[in-house]
Amino acid sequence: MFKFLKEVVGGSGTGLKDLPYNIAEPFPSAWGSWTHSRGTSKDDGSPVSVFSLSGSNAQDGHLAAARNGVKRLRTVRHPNILSFLHSAEIETYDAGSPKVTIYIVTEPVMPLSEKIKELGLEGTQRDEYYALGLHQIAKAVSFLNNDCKLIHGNVCLASVVVTPTLDWKLHAFDVLSEFDGSNETSSGQMLQYAWLVGSQYKPMELAKSDWDAIKKSPPWAIDSWGMGCLIHEVFSGLRLSKTEELRNTGSIPKALLPDYQRLLSSMPSRRLNSSKLIENSEYFQNKLVDTIHFMEILSLKDSVERDTFFRKLPNLAEQLPRQIVLKKLLPLLASALEFGSAAASALTALLKMGSWLSAEEFNVKVLPTIVKLFASNDRAIRVGLLQHIDQYGESLSPQVVDEQVYPHVATGFSDTSAFLRELTLKSMLILAPKLSQRTISGSLLKYLSKLQVDEEPAIRTNTTILLGNIGSYLNEGTRKRVLINAFTVRALRDTFPPARGAGIMALCATSSYYDITEVATRILPNVVVLTIDPDSDVRTKAFQAVDQFLQIAKQHYEKTNASDTTGAASVGSSSVPGNASLLGWAMSSLTLKGKPSDHVPVASASSTAVTSTASNGTTVIETTAPARVSSTTDLAEHPVPTSPTSTDGWGELENGIQDDHESDRDGWDELEPLEETKPAPALSNIQAAQRRPVSQPITQKKQASNSLSKSTPKLNKDEDDDLWGSIAAPAPKTARPLSLKTAQTDDDDPWAAIAAPAPTTKAKPLSTGRGRVAKPAAPKLGAQRINRTSSGM
Repeated sequence: MFKFLKEVVGGSGTGLKDLPYNIAEPFPSAWGSWTHSRGTSKDDGSPVSVFSLSGSNAQDGHLAAARNGVKRLRTVRHPNILSFLHSAEIETYDAGSPKVTIYIVTEPVMPLSEKIKELGLEGTQRDEYYALGLHQIAKAVSFLNNDCKLIHGNVCLASVVVTPTLDWKLHAFDVLSEFDGSNETSSGQMLQYAWLVGSQYKPMELAKSDWDAIKKSPPWAIDSWGMGCLIHEVFSGLRLSKTEELRNTGSIPKALLPDYQRLLSSMPSRRLNSSKLIENSEYFQNKLVDTIHFMEILSLKDSVERDTFFRKLPNLAEQLPRQIVLKKLLPLLASALEFGSAAASALTALLKMGSWLSAEEFNVKVLPTIVKLFASNDRAIRVGLLQHIDQYGESLSPQVVDEQVYPHVATGFSDTSAFLRELTLKSMLILAPKLSQRTISGSLLKYLSKLQVDEEPAIRTNTTILLGNIGSYLNEGTRKRVLINAFTVRALRDTFPPARGAGIMALCATSSYYDITEVATRILPNVVVLTIDPDSDVRTKAFQAVDQFLQIAKQHYEKTNASDTTGAASVGSSSVPGNASLLGWAMSSLTLKGKPSDHVPVASASSTAVTSTASNGTTVIETTAPARVSSTTDLAEHPVPTSPTSTDGWGELENGIQDDHESDRDGWDELEPLEETKPAPALSNIQAAQRRPVSQPITQKKQASNSLSKSTPKLNKDEDDDLWGSIAAPAPKTARPLSLKTAQTDDDDPWAAIAAPAPTTKAKPLSTGRGRVAKPAAPKLGAQRINRTSSGM
């Protein structure tokens, strides 16, 4: 075997250069004659532990025992036994004399005594952690004694090491041997290396070398005594120097004292089996042990148990030792989420524990798991990620967002669930600044164009809010093509009052991006119309916007007259309050839930949020009947709502104010070419009226006192030249709609806003006779023809 090991490392005399690991500084303590050092792999730099033991010749007894330990550690595998990675036996020459060194490379660990000092736990948290560690060592000893019929022979504080995740693991297998009471030679190995065990750790029968008594005793007798020694050393904080010290039980917890005494029974047959210690002791029944145990057997639990456990875990984690939670529980939770065994509710606990880490540790321990979860097809996981994106979004690098996160998040824009669409939209407030211009122009804006005609009014409103917030991340060409069309052509003409209010505020917040020509010819004409909006909040915002843009125009006028070349800077500075106002307003709108109501107006920037969709995926605003968007008292003053699935792009809608900005209107078409079948002629007439800017009469009484003559349907030439004629509803050219007035009153007529006023002449029979559409008027028509015939005769 010695020759084989030398061949593995490249032959004798080669030294450490062929060992594929670097050896660093040693720990101050180790078991027996071994030296325990830190180390790293030469391949990938991963941390390891290196145990080394040297002898003057190959026949040294320590070397023989060490070879036994290498063989046992390589073949015995258990979660609570130190993991073996590599071993080598190297022969070197020191001053002409040979020197043999055995190396064992394992997972990175440190001595238990050093870790206890490092943690510095006290009180209940210390007892809970000790209970967890002793529980793990008891399982390892039970596995050796009961399942493998092996005897460790020297369970003590020095034979226990701790992993980076704070797990206790058993090692020091130099004395390990088989046990078979029916075989007289089965304990020969134990007899051979028993001298390695310190006298303070030997039970009475081993100290006397009474192998007959050992064979008659159960296989766990020697190691149960060792468990008692370990418990004493752990709680006393001192290494055992003599056997008599085991009688000092002042440091042993009362819940563990009866089992401790049974472990140290003077009669081997009466000593407590380590498996019974795990099952019976009340000391091991605490929150930390139960939580870790549940996580370790998570795959065996049903969905109800897992969901209940993870819902309680965030609060439970606050009661557990913080270092154990971060180093032990957090990695278990991240692994469970990554491999799909944890429920979606575990994400909340993961992020809460991650908030206790430093930024560097969070990026290493939590962020990789979150990035992988974005590829999950579980809708509950996706919802959880989007709901908590504000907790980790800033930690994501632009490259990771653009290449790994956004492609998966973007699928939510077209999801059938309105709730998920809204969450996806809100997440862009954090992710959009990290996206490349190619992704924004080629993908994000196309999705936002579709969401601005979404069937849910809250989503349409929040889309406008988002565009106002991410305007600064768009390049200049994209801003000119998108923003004005999105805000004026769609948002200001939306049938949902908060959407119109959002459009006004978005224009104010992005005012620094528009030149004076756009302000005068495209923005002001569209905003002025909303000063007579039926919704008071929209009217208030419209007047504020008009004041702001008129101030911009006035400043431009003054600067132009003074030949001041700094006019552009003045125009931009006037929009600073608007930018700050929208940011606060948009954040509240994107993070707070609204109350159910029918078309609640957008609140002020400091108080009220825009209505959002409910958690069950349906919005709180019902829009199944577009003609009933407004209250019944204002039906005559509202335009007919535009279909949310309309194919009008941000640059396709007709804008009566400007016909000279074809480049601006066509820009959004390049981002989102929408094509649908042509609607019926009757529907086309209604949609044409919907596309016109909002222009309703204030009250019916004002219509009655209007200077227009109601006796004729034809408008005067002076009225054709009116400033707002290009955006107002055109007057009807025929008297055909007049017959509709006989069927319903003006208050109940949903088309009153776009129909011509009723004539006031006395030729009612003639007007009624020409209305071929109204069926109730048929008797009158017949009567009139009879009268005319009789008069002719």
